Amino acid sequence: MSIVLGVGIAVTTITTIYLGKKGWQALHNAVGITPGVLIYQDSNAPLSLSTISWQQLNLDNNHLKCLSDHQLRQLQRIDEKVFDYQTYQKELQAQKMTSVVNEQQFVLNKMLQVRLPEMLASHHLANISTSSKNINSEKKAEASELLQQVLNNIEQRLDVLLDEMEAQHLQDLRVMKNYIDSHDS
Repeated sequence: MSIVLGVGIAVTTITTIYLGKKGWQALHNAVGITPGVLIYQDSNAPLSLSTISWQQLNLDNNHLKCLSDHQLRQLQRIDEKVFDYQTYQKELQAQKMTSVVNEQQFVLNKMLQVRLPEMLASHHLANISTSSKNINSEKKAEASELLQQVLNNIEQRLDVLLDEMEAQHLQDLRVMKNYIDSHDS
């Protein structure tokens, strides 16, 4: 009798473990997760141009080869901020609300679409000419510094624009709340 009871407990335990494991895997497959696979991405590892994908910026990879890792990361941040801004603009259009393009937005768009690619091309040419002729590295450093200043300027303008958008939405909410509160009395 004890042998039958022992075999019954063993079969029940094995069946429970087997079904639990299959259920766990089915759950992961249903939500699109591969169990047991973890991909570590080092955020401090140098960026590779082959792995960078641009969401909004249209940049020539040849011009990006001579950029520092810091500048590539800054370009990625700029690209993400431009993506956020473009998403905001598309949401306004979906709600049939048109936003008036002010001078700041126009200038920023011109910088992103025309001037930034031109600056990257000039920076690339400056690095090629200084490295091929072995001229002093001062010109190469100056070109890098000028490009860094342009990237900082663009990122700062994007930050100001995104902050203004957030402030405008907050102000709209305040106005709506005050309107509703004024009609409650």
